[in-house]
Amino acid sequence: MYKVFFKDRIIFLGDKSESVNFEGMVYAWVENESLEGLILQFAEDESKDAIFIVAEDLEQLYDHFASCFKYIEAAGGKVFNFKQQILAIYRLEKWDLPKGKVEKGELVREAAVREVEEECGITDLKIEKELNSTYHTYWMKGKHILKRTYWYKMSYLGSENLVPQTEEDIQEAKWLSPDQLDEFKANTYASILEVMNEA
Repeated sequence: MYKVFFKDRIIFLGDKSESVNFEGMVYAWVENESLEGLILQFAEDESKDAIFIVAEDLEQLYDHFASCFKYIEAAGGKVFNFKQQILAIYRLEKWDLPKGKVEKGELVREAAVREVEEECGITDLKIEKELNSTYHTYWMKGKHILKRTYWYKMSYLGSENLVPQTEEDIQEAKWLSPDQLDEFKANTYASILEVMNEA
């Protein structure tokens, strides 16, 4: 199943069995049918919190869904230090996790490490495991963008000072203890909450 965020609202992509307990609108997609109208309608009509699109072939459905957007890949990290604090950034009045676009020819894992290093000013990160990807959409320069972000759990054992990348509008980079995460979760993006809540 795919979960695509439109700010705090969601389009689910899955099969019929996954939509059984879903209480909103369920739309059955058939091959060669365009979803652009439905996506646009959902994006503009904020009265629906979520819709569920189902199909026999989930990957075919996802490929068509993605083709309705300009598609971008990004990568980032949920980074823990030796005190089990999580590395957070504050950007555009929201808490976030460090991440950024994958560059052409770059491995996704390398992009994730590079982006954390650039956005927070630390080095020597170790990838522990891959986490679930998140998917979200936004408008940019008159185009509807679909961004897939690959996430990795990382560890950092160093003691470098955090340096926020101000040219990327990052106001602060900070290690947050488990008891400080309520403030983070109360002012972040729905897709980032998915990463924070993953074990």
